[in-house]
Amino acid sequence: MTLDFEPSEQGYGRAMAVFAHPDDAEWGCSGTASRWASENWEVIYVVCTDGSKGTNNRSISSEELSDTRHKEQIKAGEIIGLKDVVFLDYPDGYLEPNLELRRDITREIRKYKPGILICHYPMRSLDGPYQGSGHPDHIAAGEAALSAVFPSARDHLTFPELLDEGLEPWAVKEVWIMGHPSPDVFVDISLEFEKSVSALLAHKSQMSMTDAEVKAHLIEWKQSRAHGQGMKYAETFKRLKY
Repeated sequence: MTLDFEPSEQGYGRAMAVFAHPDDAEWGCSGTASRWASENWEVIYVVCTDGSKGTNNRSISSEELSDTRHKEQIKAGEIIGLKDVVFLDYPDGYLEPNLELRRDITREIRKYKPGILICHYPMRSLDGPYQGSGHPDHIAAGEAALSAVFPSARDHLTFPELLDEGLEPWAVKEVWIMGHPSPDVFVDISLEFEKSVSALLAHKSQMSMTDAEVKAHLIEWKQSRAHGQGMKYAETFKRLKY
């Protein structure tokens, strides 16, 4: 798929990725984000949790881990070329698709006005290679993001307190769902692949593999996403138009 939208037309030229944990986007959409950034798009990451639980290291506190993961995500964002990284800082592992989370995502949508928003697949898949998988925080973040896009960010009577903050309604034009078992968007990230690897490797606290093993895993994964599409490496999404 070509990414030949007219910059600034209906918000195209601006994109947002909403995800649960620091490093989620590096696994799922950093090549796409990097490609957009290289084409002068403004790309924003919104991280829902504080990343305070993802470790087997019993000598580190939740506060120390959260601080480390914030710094790792900021570094990854610099590699990709993001305009901004927003941390909502909900407790890791306990995320729920409640009205508070929906309002906070709605706030960022109205502030940054993305034409395209990327989010998690909001369901637990019980079939195929994804059988039994699905972090509950991913599911919650995906559901909350979709609910924020429609109708909350669009309707001025929803969360009227945001109007008091000077944040007018905004209608996102497309949502691209990462991790969907039946994707219909294939983004060629071949030119951005090395940058995507570097961004993922910025998340040192989450790596149990060597750098070479991480890269080899990504090569296999992103090549499998590109299979049959005439691309070397790809990221895939399910596209919803509004």
